[in-house]
Amino acid sequence: MLSRSDRGLTYGDGLFETLRVGADGRVPLWPRHRARMLAGARRLAIPLAAGELERALAAQLRDHGAEAGVVKLVLTRGSGGRGYLPPARPEPTLFGQWFPLTAEPRDHLLHGVEIGLCDTVLPDDPFAGLKHLNRLPQVAARAEAGRHGWREGLLLDRHRCPVEATSMNLFAVFGDLLWTPSLERAGVAGVARDWLLDIARDQGWRVEVRARPLSHLRRADGIFLTNSIVGLLPVRKLAQWAWPMNPHILRWQQLWRAQFND
Repeated sequence: MLSRSDRGLTYGDGLFETLRVGADGRVPLWPRHRARMLAGARRLAIPLAAGELERALAAQLRDHGAEAGVVKLVLTRGSGGRGYLPPARPEPTLFGQWFPLTAEPRDHLLHGVEIGLCDTVLPDDPFAGLKHLNRLPQVAARAEAGRHGWREGLLLDRHRCPVEATSMNLFAVFGDLLWTPSLERAGVAGVARDWLLDIARDQGWRVEVRARPLSHLRRADGIFLTNSIVGLLPVRKLAQWAWPMNPHILRWQQLWRAQFND
């Protein structure tokens, strides 16, 4: 049982990973998830060995067998007293949770979804890129999306530049260029994002990772979102703007599905 004094609960002092498990029990993106959590733990000075992560995942897979699903791994600094000062010798908490896999509707994957522009603004984050437990802006933005009936909501930073959706990274295709926002000031560096950037570079695409104004999206040949559960989710409409289904997105979707034997 999680202690009432656990710093993950009291201060959001920790990290998490959300992993898709294929029907054959494999986790194709596990090396990327593991690397990100280990890097985040080093940055936050939370002691964590790779073997501990491997055992936590193995326990979830053992309990659920060869079954498609979602595993969430949560790491916190462990218990601590009142106050922000971390304990000198932390005893981290690491636990896993299993969730059923909810398949994205096929129509969404083939024809795209409508998203909205959130009023919630992503503040500058000194730990930008990390998947840390401080996610209140995303919680507020997700509530906005739910009230409006959007599949996802797009979040801007304080400079009015798009950063990401509430739980997905943002991409746009411009001819032979693949663009995604820089995450130096805010946002989460998703493992699906990193996977696609590697794929695109290997295929000879020009890749641009930088901040751009929202109006930049209007000229795109295709917009889509990514995360480690859904993969690639095309966007057909944002407010008054609409985009066609780009064939390159469909081809990347096929590569994504092949990892999971879909």
